[in-house]
Amino acid sequence: MTSRYTVRGRMALTSLSIAAGLVLTVTGCGGGGDDDKSGSASSTAPSDEADGGDERDSEAPAAEPALAEVSNGDIRLSVTSAHRDQGGYVTVSGTVTNSGGDFFPAADWRGDERELNKNGASLAGASLVDGQGKKKYLVLRDTQGRCLCTKFEGGGVESGATTEWYAQFPAPPEGTTAVDFQVGTMPPAPIELSTGGE
Repeated sequence: MTSRYTVRGRMALTSLSIAAGLVLTVTGCGGGGDDDKSGSASSTAPSDEADGGDERDSEAPAAEPALAEVSNGDIRLSVTSAHRDQGGYVTVSGTVTNSGGDFFPAADWRGDERELNKNGASLAGASLVDGQGKKKYLVLRDTQGRCLCTKFEGGGVESGATTEWYAQFPAPPEGTTAVDFQVGTMPPAPIELSTGGE
């Protein structure tokens, strides 16, 4: 009888030890998974978010302070950069936002010249106006009449969309630091030229 109780006691202890071991293993694995998740969340995701946040924070100040912003109805045009390049031209860039309910074809932005019709919906008709020097600078174009500017994919800007754009012009004289950017029926956008774009 004593040996039977001893065997049963050992089996009970063994069962308890195995059960306890399994509980600890499951808890350890579960905790490790949670630790891994929280570890990856704290070591990977936040650092990515922090990096991304830093990038967004560092990019946002460069993009947010627009040099000029004008609107005509539901269409808002922002100029975010206007710099002189070493090649003797000026590159102007920014965004156009269509906050209306209809597609914006940008038809009058391509200009009135017959040659510019080949550009379709684009900024081919944009210009820089030097009020002080009383001179107007048109978008640069190649020998085929294609502008050095954005051509809108799909023929314009969809409702609710924001699209980036650029246009290149001959550079005004070095002494000219302020010009008006004009395109289509949008109001003139007064901008200052910076020197040396990358």
